[in-house]
Amino acid sequence: MSGETLDGVRIAEIATASGHRFGHATLDAPASLNSLTLAMVDRLAAQLDAWIADPGVAGILLDAVGEKAFCAGGDVIALYRSIRSTAPGEVPVDAATFFEREYRLDHRIHTCPKPVLCWGHGIVMGGGIGLFAGASHRVATPKTRLAMPEITIGLFPDVGGSWFLGRAPGRTGRFLALTGAPMNAADARFAGLADFVLAHEDKAAVIEAIAASHWQGSRASDDARLGALLDARSCPMPESPLRTHYDRIDALVGHDGLAPAMQRIGALADDPDRWLAQAGEAARRGSPSSAALAWTLQDLARYLSLADVFRLEHQAAVGCCVHHDFAEGVRALLVDKDRNPRWQPATLDQVDEAWVAAHLRPRFDGPHPLADLA
Repeated sequence: MSGETLDGVRIAEIATASGHRFGHATLDAPASLNSLTLAMVDRLAAQLDAWIADPGVAGILLDAVGEKAFCAGGDVIALYRSIRSTAPGEVPVDAATFFEREYRLDHRIHTCPKPVLCWGHGIVMGGGIGLFAGASHRVATPKTRLAMPEITIGLFPDVGGSWFLGRAPGRTGRFLALTGAPMNAADARFAGLADFVLAHEDKAAVIEAIAASHWQGSRASDDARLGALLDARSCPMPESPLRTHYDRIDALVGHDGLAPAMQRIGALADDPDRWLAQAGEAARRGSPSSAALAWTLQDLARYLSLADVFRLEHQAAVGCCVHHDFAEGVRALLVDKDRNPRWQPATLDQVDEAWVAAHLRPRFDGPHPLADLA
């Protein structure tokens, strides 16, 4: 059945030959590149829970309208306004609420007991990767561009990024966190962030195939059926810069700590390879606090469950809202658009362990807001 768009999300269902249904949620805010607002998060979360509880629903499809983006991230301008309207040093309540509910939704996708097909065409950044990364069947297209560019706005790769980037091959996850380097479909496959590469023009045929299929209501058999359906339509992938430069990236990041790694990566700004040069320039211009926070979180996430990572990232995100760089980065990039952020501290050697710890400390009374995640 066709759906009605409300709060930037269109909800519909796909009838199938077996009598089961597929839930179909579509991000429908193309003017903002489908950036996530709190209302969008809440609508997605409520509908996802309803579909999970409904035995007649065999799986879920998550996609977006428009040719430019699946989701360009969270609505950071709304977060900026929340920070600016709060007294210095105090927790911006609206921002803290957004991160709590966004992470709760992302965790629900990761742990969903039914197949979730996410169609990640175009721009998939930040909070968009939060929706995409946890799906059981992640489709990229030849025009997909994924990135975690939070270092450019004084944040860190959140939405579980400390967990999934830390599981990318070799030291590539740290490189991606420190540079915000864009990934194409082949990069996403190599990094473990996508499972299939299909032509975007084939999406309608995939939906028709879902409708024509007989589903069992069994996770294992339905996972396999959906995987075979997608495999049958796979298309050639572009070259992967991340894979091509894998050995060099490993050497650049190294094992001798953040400061030497950032020095080596920053030197890439003069590299003849455009992809590497852009990565080096982004690292060189990014927030030193963000680099230190991203590095530390990947260290800590190695020993944590996904739920614990979301809890720690929530503390870090709220910490970024209380400190200077996040609001300053959003101001420079998206509000005043002067692209001249004034980071505090201004250099990496001024960022010590106590400064990072101050970002990570709890800022809530009673149980953790995400205490119930398991």
